[in-house]
Amino acid sequence: MTTEITVPEDLWEGDSEAVITAWLVDDGAEVAQGDLVAEVMVEKAQYEIEAPVSGKLSIAKAEDEVVTKGTTIARLEA
Repeated sequence: MTTEITVPEDLWEGDSEAVITAWLVDDGAEVAQGDLVAEVMVEKAQYEIEAPVSGKLSIAKAEDEVVTKGTTIARLEA
């Protein structure tokens, strides 16, 4: 079963774009539900994104890519 990791719609206020500043886990790594997997920055504010479920991480967006709320940035294969 595949679960998408998306940029949460309620992570910040407004419609600003974000930039993925860091992947905290390598592509292909096993992660547990609740693990921090990525950091994004919006207007000089840093936000963390957690794994919604456990599984093998497959990164879809690279560091320094611009993303918006709802964008799929990775997938987890259970």
